Amino acid sequence: MQLSKNLSLAEVIRSETAKRHGVSNMPTEEHIANLKLVAEKVFQPIREHFDQPIHVSSGYRSKALNDKIGGSITSQHCSGEALDIDMDGTSITNAQVFNYIKDNLDFDQLIWEFGTDTNPDWVHVSYESTGRQRKQVLKATKSGGKTTYTAYK
Repeated sequence: MQLSKNLSLAEVIRSETAKRHGVSNMPTEEHIANLKLVAEKVFQPIREHFDQPIHVSSGYRSKALNDKIGGSITSQHCSGEALDIDMDGTSITNAQVFNYIKDNLDFDQLIWEFGTDTNPDWVHVSYESTGRQRKQVLKATKSGGKTTYTAYK
């Protein structure tokens, strides 16, 4: 099933952790509708802007999978409203993707995930299915083994 022209459901539910642990990662119809929204409003515009494949490192997460990886209980990945994008090994940097989203797209939450001051390790982006986007831009860092989120400057 295609969520948008260049993003399939298979890409956003793929999980090595789910396979390893025999955990189902199949979304509900509501979650698929949310995934289609984030694909249409965020993923596809990125794909068309950069005109090359965009790598989703994490998409939908069932509650069981989210529990297994220690994800946040409020993660928008569990409702099908979030994608993590990682462009390592391509001619596009994660920072370029982050800045394109920040400057050009409507989104709920955009997170510069770890990395350095010049390039995040990956980019987290969400799109709220109700249409009420917070446009919240954050930077995630680790301190004492704990993740901290601060406003992106």
